[in-house]
Amino acid sequence: MMQSFTLIFIVVLSLTTVIQMWLSSRHIRHVRAHQNTVPQEFSDQISLAEHRKAADYTCAKTRAGYPGIILHAGILLTLTLGGGLNGINSFWSDWLSDPIFSGMALIMSVFLIMGLIEIPFSYYRTFVIEEQFGFNKMSVGMFFADLIKQGLLMVLFGAPLLFCILWLMEKTGEHWWLYAWAAWMIFNLFLLAIFPTWIAPLFNRFTPLEDASLKTRIEQLLNKCGFKSSGLFVMDGSRRSKHGNAYFTGFGKTKRIVFFDTLLTSLEPQEIEAVLAHELGHFKHRHVIKRIAASFIMSLVFFWLLGFLMNQSWFYEGLGVSVTTLPNTAMALLLFFLVMPVFTFLFHPISSIYSRKHEFEADAYAAKNASANDLISALVKLYQDNASTLTPDPLHSTFYDSHPPAVSRVAHLQNQTQ
Repeated sequence: MMQSFTLIFIVVLSLTTVIQMWLSSRHIRHVRAHQNTVPQEFSDQISLAEHRKAADYTCAKTRAGYPGIILHAGILLTLTLGGGLNGINSFWSDWLSDPIFSGMALIMSVFLIMGLIEIPFSYYRTFVIEEQFGFNKMSVGMFFADLIKQGLLMVLFGAPLLFCILWLMEKTGEHWWLYAWAAWMIFNLFLLAIFPTWIAPLFNRFTPLEDASLKTRIEQLLNKCGFKSSGLFVMDGSRRSKHGNAYFTGFGKTKRIVFFDTLLTSLEPQEIEAVLAHELGHFKHRHVIKRIAASFIMSLVFFWLLGFLMNQSWFYEGLGVSVTTLPNTAMALLLFFLVMPVFTFLFHPISSIYSRKHEFEADAYAAKNASANDLISALVKLYQDNASTLTPDPLHSTFYDSHPPAVSRVAHLQNQTQ
């Protein structure tokens, strides 16, 4: 069984890596093949020069992902079949006798290593690609300050959660996975509640919307849609990037609506209203609650599956890990989260289809409560400002894009006006 699982792992990892590379190359070829012709639906608003810039930007970002795909597969093989996890586990077991604390050290060490490896790629995306196309506004100091803040937050919130999960795995018997799932749910709901007021302000400044006429317009829309929030805020997104967006976050009394300052400068008031109506469509259709519920159901399945795998010697040995006793809770948890993305990659289109369905529903809601034409106009400006390609490869888009392609999205909105 052990050798069979090793072979399955190698085959699936190789297949996933090849498919990712193939999808990226398809995407680049497709975008390049259509870079000299603006889709007819956008020919009056987007120039050929802007369309070509979007093609160049898309291809540059996609090409930059090649090394990461290969490196991720290499790191995974090094940690598992290459003996990396064995070495790190032995080191911490010699220093820490308590299995919970040595397990925490093992898991946090691995994620620290993977995080450090990711930094050069993130730096390149920010200061080479984003800089080249005129989007980056971030300084090097701000880049590393953000990394430090993110690291501290991971320790502050992640370490207690990790201790709780490992303790439950060690101390609560065969139904530990049910208790761990409950802890995971509570933790995620807690983060959702505190994110708007405690976490987000660590990275950006949020100020109340001051434009009186726009505020009145938005409040009328909120009343019409029956949405109550804790305030309308403008985020200083221009400190880091020229990309624009709008969103609402939190739940209950912590719900707030946030506009990027870059969005407010590029869109007209009626277009901002249409974009907000789209976001309210997500709220009205309970998309956020549905996605949270779906993620909790999936996490329950994953915790149950982990509960089975952690007692199977072939699971550890098939991934190159030596264990003296079963179950090895920390190692099982780490292996599960390292290899599960490999086995679930081919299911990405299901998630994308589900997300796109929600986007179409939110667009229809915006068309009903604001204006489909204003939303189309806003989307075109956002495609321009963000250099988003209008011609993604359909298969690549099916795997990776949570939003519908521009052409189909605009066509759907135009149908709402008929």
